[in-house]
Amino acid sequence: QVQLVESGGGLVQPGGSLRLSCVASGSIVSINIMGWYRQAPGKERELVARITRPGSTTYADSVKGRFTISRDNAKNTVFLQMSSLNSEDTAVYYCKASGVLTSAKYFEVWGQGTLVTVSS
Repeated sequence: QVQLVESGGGLVQPGGSLRLSCVASGSIVSINIMGWYRQAPGKERELVARITRPGSTTYADSVKGRFTISRDNAKNTVFLQMSSLNSEDTAVYYCKASGVLTSAKYFEVWGQGTLVTVSS
């Protein structure tokens, strides 16, 4: 069983920065892809950024140049550094990971989310 725990959310003023963290635990052999998604009130969940084990990254157009995703493979952790935050970034941010278990089974799991509120 794999579990993801997000942290780092909170209240920040427009123009400010936050760093989100997501730690995966369990009987994991490897994590292939880790990503961040967000869901604002009344809207569907959307991809923010994702990163493969080799380090290839993908970003939503709305966050390019402002957000940076990175990972620490040894610690099964993914980060999202968010800068120049604005009110449109207010949402619950979810971590997602996929990979292989020690049983050789494929897994895909979501975290419970962390709330980011951008307001003056």
